[in-house]
Amino acid sequence: MNYQLETVLVLAAVAAACAVPGVFLLLRRMALAADAISHVLLLGIVVAYFAVGDLSSPWLFLGATASGVLTVSAVELLQRSRLIASDAAIGLVFPAMFALGTLFASMYLRNTHLDVDRVLLGSAELSTLDRFTLFGTDIAPRSLVVMAGMFFVNAVLLGLLYKELKLSTIDAGLAATLGFAPAALHYGLMTVVSFTCVAAFDAVGPVVVVALLVVPAATAYLLTDRLSAMIALSIFLGVAGASLGTLLALALDTNIAGTVATMQGGIFGLVYLVAPKRGMIAFALRRWLQRRRFFETTLAIHLFQHEGTTAEVEESRYDGLHRHLHWLPADVATVVKRSERHGLVEQHGELLKLTHAGRERAKQVLG
Repeated sequence: MNYQLETVLVLAAVAAACAVPGVFLLLRRMALAADAISHVLLLGIVVAYFAVGDLSSPWLFLGATASGVLTVSAVELLQRSRLIASDAAIGLVFPAMFALGTLFASMYLRNTHLDVDRVLLGSAELSTLDRFTLFGTDIAPRSLVVMAGMFFVNAVLLGLLYKELKLSTIDAGLAATLGFAPAALHYGLMTVVSFTCVAAFDAVGPVVVVALLVVPAATAYLLTDRLSAMIALSIFLGVAGASLGTLLALALDTNIAGTVATMQGGIFGLVYLVAPKRGMIAFALRRWLQRRRFFETTLAIHLFQHEGTTAEVEESRYDGLHRHLHWLPADVATVVKRSERHGLVEQHGELLKLTHAGRERAKQVLG
C-alpha cells in the first residue's frame, strides 16, 4: 500500500469516527465544545507524563481523555450557575486550560521529544510513519487501525443508544420523565467525543479534528431533517471531504490539515448555496415567489372588498389601480398579467373581475 493511499485512508477513518458524535454535538448546540476539547488535551497529556514519565504510556491517552471530560464538567458547572452564558463558559474554561497545558509543555518538557508545534498544529503528513505490526508483519499505519477501531466503537454505541440519544437531544425533559437519564447520556457523549479527539489528536492535530467534528454535521443538517439520514450524510461528506482534501494537498505539496479543513468548508459553502430547502438560492427563490404571491393576493383582496359596492366600477378599473393600490403603472401591468395567467382575475374591457379561484384566495386571507 503506497504512502498516498494510506494517508487518504487515515484521514477518511478520522472523518468517519468524528462524524458520528459530531452530529449530536451540533444538534445539542455544543459545536464550540469540540474546539475546546480538542485543544485542552495537551494539559492531560502533560499531567499524565509528569506522573508516569513515559511518552508511550497508555496513561497519556487516559489523561488526555480526562482533561476533555473535565473541560465539559467545568463548562456545565458554570452554565448551571446561571451567571454565565454557555458560549461565555466555554470561552472562559477552554483558553485557561489550553494555556496551562501549553505553559507546562514549554516550561518542563524542553528536553523531551514532545513537539509543541505538532501538538498545536498537527502533522497529518507523518501519520503513516508509525506502523502497526502483528507477529512481525507490517499491517497498516497505527493511526488507521486506531481510528477504524474508534469508528467501530462509536457506531456500536450509536446503535445501542440511538433511541436514548435521539430523545435526550430533542427533548431532555421528556427523556428524564421516561427514565433515560439525560445527564448520564450527556456526559457519556462528551466522553466519547474526548476519546475520539484523543485518538485523532496524534494523527491529524486539533485543526482537522474540529473541522471533521463540526463541518460535515453542519453540512448534513442543511440537507435533511431526519436524524438517521443526517448521520449517514455526515459520515459520507466527512469521508469525501477528507479524501479529496488529502489528495489535493498531496498533489499541491501543501499542508494536509489546512487543505482538508478548507475542503470541508468549501463543501459546506456549496451546500449552503444549493441545498434544496435551507440553501441560500432556495431561500431567495422562496422570498421571490412569496413577494409575487403577495402582490397577486393584494390585488385579489382589493377587488373582493369592493365587489357589490357602489365603488366597484371605480375601484376595479385597470387604469386606476395604481392610484388605489399605490403601485407604479408598470407594476400593475405585471401583477395583472400574472394574476390572469394564474386564473385569479379576468379582464372585461377596462374592468377586472375576480374568478372563483381569486375570490377563494381573498377569502382564505381575510378569514
